[in-house]
Amino acid sequence: MGRCTINVVQLEGLALMKIIKHCHEEGAGNTEVAQGVLLGLVVDDRLEITNCFPFPRHADDVDEEDYQLEMMRHLRKVNVDHLSVGWYQSTQLGNFITTQLLDSQFSYQTSIEESVVLIYDPIKTARGFLSIKAYRLTPEAINTVQERDYTPETLKKMHLGYETLFQEIRLVIKNSHLVNTLLCELYEMMPSSEGKQFLDLGTMSTLDRQLRCLMEYVDDLSQEANKFNNYQRQNAKQLQDKHKFMQKRAAENAQRQSRGEPPLPDEDINKQFKPIPPLPRLEAMITSGQISNYCKQISQFCSQSLGKLYVAKALQHENK
Repeated sequence: MGRCTINVVQLEGLALMKIIKHCHEEGAGNTEVAQGVLLGLVVDDRLEITNCFPFPRHADDVDEEDYQLEMMRHLRKVNVDHLSVGWYQSTQLGNFITTQLLDSQFSYQTSIEESVVLIYDPIKTARGFLSIKAYRLTPEAINTVQERDYTPETLKKMHLGYETLFQEIRLVIKNSHLVNTLLCELYEMMPSSEGKQFLDLGTMSTLDRQLRCLMEYVDDLSQEANKFNNYQRQNAKQLQDKHKFMQKRAAENAQRQSRGEPPLPDEDINKQFKPIPPLPRLEAMITSGQISNYCKQISQFCSQSLGKLYVAKALQHENK
């Protein structure tokens, strides 16, 4: 399979508004994720996303693949870009690095080489920060998932860690000149009080939720570390028992040889000491990646909050 290089994702403003509308409608008041298909085309090293449509929800009798093909067929009839170039998904406070995302993106990227996944966070966007990012699996991740071997030796051989699992692609939002003109007119029509809620200096609610999520993942990683430590202890104990058995057998054969007796037959040691199956490290790697993502978000959020506080402090002194 040839390697497709995508250096930038160009997202049309209309497609972005459709994603935002769908994610806010589907994710309002529940923890379910909203997902959909991205449509567009590839120009050199730029992936242009011009349209999208959501996946059917709560429809067990509808085949998802047939639904996508039918939708793309209808879009082609009305002369709209109908080529699938990936998918999008909503997230809650940046909690999106999972095995389901890994498997889904692997399926897309192996069948449609230029595929990307857009991750949209409605909670962060509601606080005044548009949060939408584009990701692709790295070549190392694709090779590892293809082999379905997540042992420590394989991950070390593939040079795969949580830092090299996903590659973030630069995302650019593009609007036509008419849309930009409309946005300028809408901005002038907005009341002066609009947008003041984004200057809220309160940080405890968001920070508390992010820290709680981070603590849960740290606990999960601690459990994975305990499992790996138990595996290493069992492996070390087995190697020690195998070494003692070989020493004992060598001593017995030496005694039998001195008495002129034939040595004991060599038995297959691996049958007596069956090797312990290696522990897969996929869950630990994904958990580490999610912890790293949470830490980056908390650091960014704290930096922005500190900036707000310093601005408020300067305005307060100026008023005095």
